[in-house]
Amino acid sequence: MRLHEFQAKRLLADYGLTAPRGAVAMTPAEAESVARDLGMSPLAVKAQILAGARGAAGGVRMAHGPSMVRSAAEALLGQKLATAQTDGRGLTVRRVYVEEGVRAERTLYLALLIDPTLNALTLLAASPGGEDIEERERAGTLARERLTLPVTTEPDEAEIVALLGRVGLEGEAARKVAALAQGLRRAFIELDASLIEINPLAVTAEGDVLALDVKMTLDDNALFRHGDLASLRDEDESDRERLSAHRDQLNFVQLDGDIGLVSNGAGLGLATLDMVTAAGGRPANFMDIRTTATSLDIAHGFALLLDNPKIRTLLVNVHGGGMQSCDTIAEGLGVALRRSGRKLPVVARLAGLNAEFARSRFANFGCAVMEEPDMGSAARRAVAVAAGRA
Repeated sequence: MRLHEFQAKRLLADYGLTAPRGAVAMTPAEAESVARDLGMSPLAVKAQILAGARGAAGGVRMAHGPSMVRSAAEALLGQKLATAQTDGRGLTVRRVYVEEGVRAERTLYLALLIDPTLNALTLLAASPGGEDIEERERAGTLARERLTLPVTTEPDEAEIVALLGRVGLEGEAARKVAALAQGLRRAFIELDASLIEINPLAVTAEGDVLALDVKMTLDDNALFRHGDLASLRDEDESDRERLSAHRDQLNFVQLDGDIGLVSNGAGLGLATLDMVTAAGGRPANFMDIRTTATSLDIAHGFALLLDNPKIRTLLVNVHGGGMQSCDTIAEGLGVALRRSGRKLPVVARLAGLNAEFARSRFANFGCAVMEEPDMGSAARRAVAVAAGRA
């Protein structure tokens, strides 16, 4: 779950993050009021969308005085903003963040994430910071350093200070940023984050360390531990299909093919996707049915596929066992087909717990299923059916 800039700054303030004063506005009049309350110039008027590279796309505007802030907000609110991190349609700006302008003596990039190659919490630092950091990395001109952080014990502050020294930050400023990194590490662990990125982190002439922009992502799978944080989700900008599937105990990713895939287990789902691709087919999705899903949850998942006009056939590849059985999945498909009224050819490979019972459930629901004995033949037949060859 990605957070807006203003949400991340508020959340991380409890962990030592300092940022320029600011407030959110939903209307131009509110933006003007915020500017009067802040009582300073210049001010940054920042579009709040769940994407980076806003400045290059015109989503961050400097303004001098309340009237200019109002004009900047009028130009942004309600408009589509397309950045390098959105699709061509862009995202609608529904709120702006009006924030004090800061004169930075130098900037840094600071991030905490899980390094998948090491399976470890990692601190990244680079100098200078800025929106062009990805281009500089691709060009090989970015001075970036990394440090693996312990999870169960406090990291050695001297190691963090040394890391910052390697990107050119020393003295009191380095000690302040090291203390901030310690706090961000606690936030990362306690809030079940998967990314905290500050870019840029400004160091002023007075020695203040201020986060000018923050990206933060929380692990969806851990939100059951954080009921208060779940309410921060911006459903207007969320992938509605993926969010709906998540609520129905499904892991779902939309693709652009014409063969709808359903499996129980992430590994089986990925193998199914690979086998369809190897057979010359184009998967329309990845769907993994969790062990906690009920037949109605599964019916909602099938409904996502039946509502997709691009899909020409369904491939159901399931292995019953543990807490999930084949008949529960068969019942979910039957319910979804009855509700939808849409008829699609269904290729199925059933194995494991209650596979025979699942066949009777298909018959009871009137589902005409083309069953195959193994994964390979099921994938090949689904591809042939989608292509009109079977």
